[in-house]
Amino acid sequence: MLSKPMKTPFNAVLLIDDDEATNFLNQMLLEDAGCALRIDVAEGGRQALNFLTAANSGNLAAATDFPDLILLDINMPAMDGWEFLDNCLLLFETAFANSRVIMLTTSANQADRERAETYAIVNGFETKPLTHAIIEQIVQQHRAAILEKAPDTVAVTIT
Repeated sequence: MLSKPMKTPFNAVLLIDDDEATNFLNQMLLEDAGCALRIDVAEGGRQALNFLTAANSGNLAAATDFPDLILLDINMPAMDGWEFLDNCLLLFETAFANSRVIMLTTSANQADRERAETYAIVNGFETKPLTHAIIEQIVQQHRAAILEKAPDTVAVTIT
């Protein structure tokens, strides 16, 4: 259980995993954390790409309805997490600017962790299962990233 209720820092979260039970449990954890207004689920990279394309009415460059957080499994049939990332980079251009992509996987392979670090759009690498502690960590990192991007405030005094 989370230590305190959290405000909803994410408008939309996209879970991408080929395991239906994992998606169900992760969705329940995210709902319990209250950290997202909307949670979408895709059972693989191809389904996720189709969802993102449809959600943005084919306007891939603008991608106005892009998730704030993507939890992405690596090892999936048909299109794995790496192929999903490569395709997203080609299709959605700057859409990742305000999104966090977290690799959420059972892989303990150091090569996978190192490969994830080569993608500028990947903000983290977590080992399954998703936990409340991991969710809290992701939320805190997201809030810190928002503060870094916020323009400096200038106070003006009129005399």
